[in-house]
Amino acid sequence: MEAPRKISLKTERGEEEEGKAEDMTRSQSYLDFLASLTGASISRDSIEIRDQPSTPKGQHRSLGSAPSIHLPHMQYVNHFAVDIGGSLVKLVYFSHSDEKDREKGEKAGSPRQNERHGGRLHFVKFESSRLPKLFDFIESKRMHILEGGDSDPSFPLKPIVKATGGGAYKHVEDFSSRLGLELEKVDEMESLVTGTNFLLSVIQDEGFTFWKGKKDYISIQNDKSDLFPYLLVNIGSGVSYLKVDGHNEYERVSGTSLGGGTFWGLGRLLTGCTTFDELLELSTQGDNSSVDMLVGDIYGGLDYEKIGLEATTIASSFGKILMNEEKSLKDYNPADIGLALCRMISYNIAQIAYLNAKKYNLKRVFFGGFFIRGHPFTMQTLSYAINFWSKGEMRALFLRHEGFLGALGAFLMYEEGVSSTTIRTLMERRDSRANFVERFSIGKHYSPPPSDATTKVRQDETAETEKSWVEKFMQVGKLSAGLAGKEITSKPLSAGGVSEYDLWGAETNALSSGLEVGVLHVDPSMYHFPLLEDHASYEPSVIDISMDKEQRSYWIGVLKKQIPATSEKAFASLGGTEEAKQKCEAFKWMFGSHLEKLKQEPQVYGKFGLSEILEMREECLRECGFKDAYLMHKQSENEAALKVLPDLLAELDSMDESSRLLSLIEGVLAGNIFDWGSQACVELYKNGTILDIYKQARCDLKSRPWKVDSFDAFREKMLQHTISNQRYRRAIIFVDNSGADIVLGMLPLARELLQRGTEVVIAANSLPALNDITATELRSLASSAGRMCQTIRGGLETAKSLYNKYCMLPEVQPITPTSPAYAPLYIIENGQAGPCLNLRRVGHDLAMAAKGADLIVLEGMGRAIHSNYTTKFKCDTLKLAMVKNRVLAETLFSGEIYDCVMKFEQV
Repeated sequence: MEAPRKISLKTERGEEEEGKAEDMTRSQSYLDFLASLTGASISRDSIEIRDQPSTPKGQHRSLGSAPSIHLPHMQYVNHFAVDIGGSLVKLVYFSHSDEKDREKGEKAGSPRQNERHGGRLHFVKFESSRLPKLFDFIESKRMHILEGGDSDPSFPLKPIVKATGGGAYKHVEDFSSRLGLELEKVDEMESLVTGTNFLLSVIQDEGFTFWKGKKDYISIQNDKSDLFPYLLVNIGSGVSYLKVDGHNEYERVSGTSLGGGTFWGLGRLLTGCTTFDELLELSTQGDNSSVDMLVGDIYGGLDYEKIGLEATTIASSFGKILMNEEKSLKDYNPADIGLALCRMISYNIAQIAYLNAKKYNLKRVFFGGFFIRGHPFTMQTLSYAINFWSKGEMRALFLRHEGFLGALGAFLMYEEGVSSTTIRTLMERRDSRANFVERFSIGKHYSPPPSDATTKVRQDETAETEKSWVEKFMQVGKLSAGLAGKEITSKPLSAGGVSEYDLWGAETNALSSGLEVGVLHVDPSMYHFPLLEDHASYEPSVIDISMDKEQRSYWIGVLKKQIPATSEKAFASLGGTEEAKQKCEAFKWMFGSHLEKLKQEPQVYGKFGLSEILEMREECLRECGFKDAYLMHKQSENEAALKVLPDLLAELDSMDESSRLLSLIEGVLAGNIFDWGSQACVELYKNGTILDIYKQARCDLKSRPWKVDSFDAFREKMLQHTISNQRYRRAIIFVDNSGADIVLGMLPLARELLQRGTEVVIAANSLPALNDITATELRSLASSAGRMCQTIRGGLETAKSLYNKYCMLPEVQPITPTSPAYAPLYIIENGQAGPCLNLRRVGHDLAMAAKGADLIVLEGMGRAIHSNYTTKFKCDTLKLAMVKNRVLAETLFSGEIYDCVMKFEQV
């Protein structure tokens, strides 16, 4: 045999190195072609190429140890990757933020448009038997086109896409002939570990346990000491046990040939089932006691108490068949055989997993692979087995994105390209979870097909492609919303740019696990709020409706009842046109379907609280084309409130300090009644003008002590500040509603702080939500208020001057003889797109503003009650709200509707 040929390649430093490539299988002519190229490089200074199907026991394998050889003009389609399995193809692709976001009302500086070098990771599944559908989808999204333009036609090699799974070999020609792409096979185990590490690092509720049909999401900190090491059990045809020690290394510590292939092969032989899912479903209907020999069969129906074995414990899988020699295969129920087989395989896999976890002192064991596929039955069986073998000390863990681990890992293994490089860099950040958020939308992939000659659209689909995305959604989306109780009688017609697999992320099956995969938004500009006392334990939602059935039923009912009123506002915001009517219908179906799905499967979207559902409603509105459904109401209310602001400020200035402080807090509480998210307040709007309601609210404000009342402590501290010539250095104020709330409540409070020399940072929503004021609107409103108040005008001018000087929001400024006459008043975005406040993800300016801040003010139900009511901070905190929901008041503090909360927490 001819000796392997040595190829001389230049490293990135320009040095000559020789790499001896072993076991080369490519043709000599291809080697000659590679050797003739100049400027080729190796991505690392040293290489070691060897056949390594598995890592020898006791040795670690570095995920980054094998270098990539980069040839000149080597062209990677680095914005998607595929995992091609025997039954499913998993596709992960990245889409950049673009101008379409602005068309949906996502302005520059918003949580979407701030995704500099960010974008969205999409997860889609197709059946392997319907590969043409996958190709249609890739073409409709132009994913096969290189970023930045077409490929170089003079280069003899086709663009390359990374792929994993057995089909990466089988379907090479299909990808080449249909899409003009070469598949580059990446190591299956490596991609699996890479994908798993990424998800556990960036998604708060990725891992969960499964017991008796219920999921319990676990908390894993994005910290190496907490995340690693763990055992990853990949159950494919066989089983591999991988000890994962860090982001860059893993070790295959064990394996067994008795895996999913064994279950499927024997099951097909013994039961006659023709599909894997059919066998699993059959197993759920069986009784294994007719096939398995149980402890009770040996000991006369009794437990073996001396060694702790119950009578129902399996003593010998399929052992009872030996006790009935006269029976043949046809005498046994196929379902009983399927169940016995499933438990035999699962218990064996779980026992080996437990023994390896004990041996290597691993506290977590994650299961994944084809055998799992999100099926409740397999998860429950493995969970029971781990619980049995560990005597309750260990729990089996599963992953929400389990089916996409390989495809995601392959995507992250591109060494070039903005998307994969950015994502890998963000993953390593301490607060990386702020940069990733998963959003769920039925219409998440919907967009018109590109008008490009290369896009193949069949003639019989032309009429479909001419429809608006809303029409397509109403056709396809309603069918997906069959989960809302509507019977699906036909399949949707296919349309360019649309796949029925886009709806809810994947196809459905009879054994749905109640897990949903959304779109992972990537935003490098987001951060954790630095003033949280404990980032690790922070949970924004006060009520966990995923675990509390009574609360879940109530709030889903409330939100369903509000859909018509929300649709009415949305309809009017677009001028009441026929198109607006269509979009309203789409919104009703979209949000209604989400609510119905949450009602049926409470944890379908992960650990989903009330604040997440409220934000989902706003996301659905934007998805349907409603930029700001309450815009007209906000504008009219702001104008009305501004008219009486001068009189209010004059009245406040005439009071002594103690009375003024009380009046300011009362004004905030009275102003907070204006909330279109509360049904009780909607009724008030029907019976009076904004000023009538505000005046009545001031008169009817419940007398002190309020239900939650720390006013005396707050007043005492403020008075003490005056006596000792002290001040809060910087206050961060999170504001709520437009109109009287902001103009007659929060701006006067901010003015009071400014007059005391406190720097004030007002953080308002980045995107519209109900009648909440946005930062853009507040800047204009504050400017108008400044024409009536020198303190506000001076504060805005000082802030602008400092911002221009430092080109960013600066640290707290020391007071010197040359300091500006007025303390600065900054108005910034809070990074939010809903009516609540999730401090896991805030914008850059807000994170910067926290440095030196010693007072936080949270105002309104969404920011101080629904979320953050129990949150502790590193500085003094003032939480102000009027509670406009009876059930919420009763739940949190045995209160009543319109109870007031004035909660002052000192550090």
